[in-house]
Formats: sequence, structure tokens, C-alpha cells
Amino acid sequence: MASSPCSSNSFDSGLEIKTRSVEQTLIPLVSQITTLINHKDKPRKSEKTLQAIQRVGQAVNMAVGRFVTVGEAIAIENQELKEEMSFACYEARRAGDTIAHLTDVVTLEPPETDGRATIFSDKAGMVKAARMLLSSVTKVLVLADRIVIKQIITSRNKVLTTLEQLEKVSSFQEFVQIFSQFGNEMVEFAHLTGDRQNDLKDEKKKSRMAAARAVLEKCTMMLLTASKTCLRHPDCDSARINKDGVFQRMRLALEQVIEIVTEARPNGEGDILPVSIYMGIREFKNQLESLREGLCLLSKENLTALLEVVLEHTEDFTDSAYTSHEHRERILELSRQARLELEQLNAAWMQTQNPKAAEATEEMELAILKTCQCMNELKKELHNAAAELAADLLKYHADHIVLKALKVSGGEGSLEALAEYTCKLSEQKEQLVETCRLLRHISGTEPLEITCIHAEDTFQVTGPQIISAAQTLALHPSSKIAKENLDVFCEAWESQLNDMSILLREIIDLFEGRRGEKRNYLSLPRPGKLSANLKNIKPVKLDSEEQTAIAKVGLELRLLTSDLDSESEKWEDQEHEIVRQGQGMSSMAYSMYLFTRGEGLLKTTQDLFHQAEVFAEEGFKLYSSLRAFSTQLGDDERAIFTAETEKLVALCQKLQITTRMPVQGKNSTFLKVDSSIQNIKSILTVVVYILPLCNKLIKKYKCEQSSLGSPQSWREIPLQTPVHEDCLSGKNGNGFGVKSLEHHMANLTFLESK
Repeated sequence: MASSPCSSNSFDSGLEIKTRSVEQTLIPLVSQITTLINHKDKPRKSEKTLQAIQRVGQAVNMAVGRFVTVGEAIAIENQELKEEMSFACYEARRAGDTIAHLTDVVTLEPPETDGRATIFSDKAGMVKAARMLLSSVTKVLVLADRIVIKQIITSRNKVLTTLEQLEKVSSFQEFVQIFSQFGNEMVEFAHLTGDRQNDLKDEKKKSRMAAARAVLEKCTMMLLTASKTCLRHPDCDSARINKDGVFQRMRLALEQVIEIVTEARPNGEGDILPVSIYMGIREFKNQLESLREGLCLLSKENLTALLEVVLEHTEDFTDSAYTSHEHRERILELSRQARLELEQLNAAWMQTQNPKAAEATEEMELAILKTCQCMNELKKELHNAAAELAADLLKYHADHIVLKALKVSGGEGSLEALAEYTCKLSEQKEQLVETCRLLRHISGTEPLEITCIHAEDTFQVTGPQIISAAQTLALHPSSKIAKENLDVFCEAWESQLNDMSILLREIIDLFEGRRGEKRNYLSLPRPGKLSANLKNIKPVKLDSEEQTAIAKVGLELRLLTSDLDSESEKWEDQEHEIVRQGQGMSSMAYSMYLFTRGEGLLKTTQDLFHQAEVFAEEGFKLYSSLRAFSTQLGDDERAIFTAETEKLVALCQKLQITTRMPVQGKNSTFLKVDSSIQNIKSILTVVVYILPLCNKLIKKYKCEQSSLGSPQSWREIPLQTPVHEDCLSGKNGNGFGVKSLEHHMANLTFLESK
């Protein structure tokens, strides 16, 4: 019981914990139970200690009682889970009562002559009650989580039903009416899936969810214009093909979201990524390390087979028409060298089997080092080849000459010119698709691999859609709707090129060790915005003079994000709520830095202001976490800490006011941009100061707790969250779920044994 509560995903209940909210809700309970269990090692306790232990037992029982009340309410509202939930609640309540009874001072053995009493005479009973409590509470939480999944499925079904209605409409009036309903349903679905994405523990699933949600976000506007074009030109085959492609893509994305949340794969397929070269090299080097430690069970034939798999995938580079001659020759040379080094390693390995060969071990160590060095050089060469190709390609297509020519030829109705530029766009698409495949090989992490696959799929699908939209315009050159539709698809292409630029930067930063994986903040429009935005609003962009003026402050913002990332990496517990929130703010600030360079996902000032408002909200969340953290500090430390956190909340309020302030005119808009970024800089400066301070305090108290022999380390002390009366009475407008249960379980943290 003294081990980390969430190192095991089952808690003897056979229930796998897949979300952070469930895991974090359990931590305070396990922490307090651990405190109680570990007291069995010291059977004689003073009266003061006995009272403290009794308060812990009572706190556990009271919090479990409130927790069970919420669980029972969930059971009433969800009949299909009523039996399971009711039984789990009954078990939890019974276990809580048992713990309260075992820690009750009145029931303890009378004190000895030294004034100390013996506690936990029924040690087995306490352990049994603790196991039952953990198992039953885990089951209640997992059952509550199933309600969240049910909400997502229900929301998806509503979206799918309306999508089918949209596909069959035959008049503009009917379309506008149904699309308005569709927009509201998509917003609801976006928020449910966004919360789920941030809650998932599995980084691969989070990346797949982000990719699916990005498709839905971009396809929503495509669906609008493609449907309008089809209604305006019902006999046009290219318009129908264009529209059908959008509907098909949205259905696939909706299905992918449900596969992720329910873990149901078609035809029993596993969630397996194609093998990348980096992953192959990593596995090969791991086997070499095992060989060094005498743990490798592979034969030399199997080791050779592992290398051949890696070298076979390098043919994607050497066979590519876009790989330079120098890189191709270097990759082939390193491949030959890797085979030679492995042969020498196998020979040295065989020699170590002879006990009389004294120098064999040294020769084998040298052979392992040379083989690893060769693989590292191969890895670097492949990285350089893919990164240079991607950078050159993005630079070459930065002016979007082919897209502009397609728009012109379509608007002029020139089918001959359109055919020429259609071929050029197809060539560009093939280049980008192949480059994404090569980038996937060198991405370095599974989440980035998934992003590469998403980029490849997007180029593969969007290219033909642009062509069909351009053909429709060429056939109807005076059609404003057809022109608007082509613009939307071209913007999606440009957006994906920007995304690819960010992806390349992240891959390079990761390879060079400058920056860790960045968390994505992809979100669909907020409630009320989509339905009001049925027509494409012309965005406001900074001109070149404004871009230059804002570049300096943007660079300062970039330096602050680097400082914040550097401080975050120093934390032992990368899953700590405070460091995760700090990393999230750094990621958002980085996207705003890219805006100052004219890059990234934020293209207009409206995008920037929306991101800044979300940044301020994240700052308020960090402030709440810091306040909870400060309650566990001494008076002197709390005074210093509180002064900094108050600065944070004041700056976040200022930023929130700035982003919501209406402006008119070019100069006013630019001043608002500058003011927003200056505020964000000030907030980051405070966070950069607070994060190492938190880390220092955690290490200090962890060390003190360790020296005192406390069963609970500082790292395990969760953040306190106040429980509001509305939650207890069931008046919470959000309904019951994991979040409301978290409030009750968090109450278990208020008492620490001394």
C-alpha cells in the first residue's frame, strides 16, 4: 500500500484507469489510506497522535459518504448502470465505516502506564477495508467515466443524424435551418471531445483525437461552402464529387473519435502504427544494450534481422526521387557500414562464449560502441535528409503560386490552363505526401508520428478536393459561391502547410534537444460562434510593417517560453498539476510567438485574441492550483509565495479585459495586439519565477518528510479543491460525472498526520 497509488491500473478491481481525472481523484484517498496503514509499524502512540489518526479516519469516512451520495445520484439517473453503481457505492460506504471504526480512539485498547495506547490490533481488518475502499471507489469512478463516454456517443449520433439530413437537402432555406442546428451540435461535440482529449493518459490516443478534431474543425466550413455550391449547381458532377468528399471525411473523423473513446477498432484491428526507422533503431540499440548486460535472449540471426528491417525502411529515402544525391550516397554507405559493424560484433560475441578468451569482453564492448555510433550517424543523416527536403519544399511553396493560378484559371473559365495547373498541384501533393512519410520515419515520438500521418492524409485528400472545386468554378466562372468554395479549400491547404512547418520545427527541436513534445491546443469554435458565422468573414491580418514592429516583442516571448520549458524539465514529477499547467501556457505562448512571425495556426488578430483569452483562463487555473499548494507551506514561505501568485491573477485579469475590449480601425487593432502580447510576457515572467520556487519547496519538504520517516512524500500530497454546497446538493448545472466526484475526494487532503 505504500507504493504509488497509480502505478497499478487495477487496484485489485480489474478496472483499467485510462483518464487523468480518475487517476488524480484517487491519489488523495490512497495517500491518506497509506498514512493509516503505515502506522501499524509503530503500535504505541501518544494521545496527540491517536487524535490525529482518528481525524484522518473520520475525514476518509465523511468524504467517502459525500462521494457515495453523488455516485448514488448517478445510479438513479442512469438505469443501465444502477445495479453496478449501487453495489460499488454500498461497498465503499461499508469500507469507510470500517476504517472510521478501526481508527476510533474509543474502541482502542486502554493506554499503558506510559500513557500510550496500542492501535490497529486488527491489522488485517484495516488492510482488507482499505483494499475494499480503493476497489469500490475506483469502480464508481470508472462507471462515472462511462457516462462521459455515453455523452460523447450520444452527441456524435446527433451530429451524424443531422449530417445525413444536410446531405439530402434540396433547398437553400432548408439547408440554412439544418446547418444552424448542425453548428450547435458540433460545438457541443467539440467541447465534450476536447475535454476527453485533455483527460486521456495515453499520448497516442490524445494525438489521434487531436487529429480527428482538427479534421472536423476544418471540414465544417468546407461542408458549408461545398453544400451551397452543390445546391447552386445541382447538375455539376465536380461539385457533387467535392461535396461527397467532405461528407465522407467528416464521417470517418466522427468514427475515429468513437473508436478512441470506446477503444473499439473495426475488424478487431489493434492501435498499431507503421514501423518507423527511429523506432526500429531504438529497438535495435536496446537489444545491443541487453547484449552488453548479458540479458539478450536473441540469436545473432535475430539481431541481424532487426538491423535488416531498419535498413529496408531506409529504402524509402534512397528510392525517393526527392532525396539529394549526396544524402542518398551517404545513407547507402552508412547502411553498408552498419552491416559490417554488426558482423564484427557477432564475431566478438561468439568469442565471449569461450571462457579462455580473456580479451573477448573488451573487443565486444568496442564492437557494441562502434555499432551504436554507426546507427547514430545513420539516424542523423536520415534526419538531415528529411528535414532539409521538408524545409526546401515549404519554402518553395510559400507563395502558393499554383493555388493562385488555379483560382485565376477557374475564374476565367480557362479549362486548358486549369488542366496545366491541376497537374502541377497533383505533383506538389505527391511531393508533400512523400515528405510527410519521410518525416514520420524521423519524428522520434509516437505522437509526432501520428501528426505526420495526419498531415499526409490531409494533403492526400485536400489536393483532389481543390481540383474538383476549381473545375466547378471553371465550368461556372461567374458563380460567387463556387469561387468562395475554392477559396475555402485553398485556405485549408495553406493551413496544412503552416501546420507542417510547425511540425517540422518540433521534430528538429526534439532531435536537437532544445524542446520537448508540445501539447496541442486544438479547439473548435465556442458556443454561439459557429451558427453566427454562416458566411466566411474576412480575417484581419497584420501587414508587413506591423509584422516587423511586433517581431521584437515576439522574440522576447519566445525566449520566455524557452526559460519556462527549461524550468519545467527540472521537475521530477512531470505529471504534477502545476508543471502541466505551466507547460500548457508555454505551448500557447509559443503559438502566439509564431503569430508574430506570420507563421503557425493563428493567422488573424481574432485568432490571437481568442488564444490570449484562453491563455488568461489557463492562468486562472494555475492560480487556483498555486493557492491550494500554498496552504501546505509555512507562514514565511506562504507570504512570499502569495505575493507572486497575486501578481499572476492581477495580470490575467488585465489580459482578459484587454482581449475582450472592442476596437475599431487598423491602429487600434494593432495596439490591442501589442498590449495583449506585452501582458502575456508579464504573465510568463511571473510563471518562470514561480515554477522553480514550487519545485524547490517540493524538494525541500520531500527531503524533510523522508528524514522524519513520514509514510507520505510531498510529491504525493495532492492539491486541495474546495467543495461547494451546490455540488453536495446536486445543483451543479453540469450534471454528475467524474469532475463532481473529484471535488468530494479532494477533501481528503486537508489533514496530514504529524
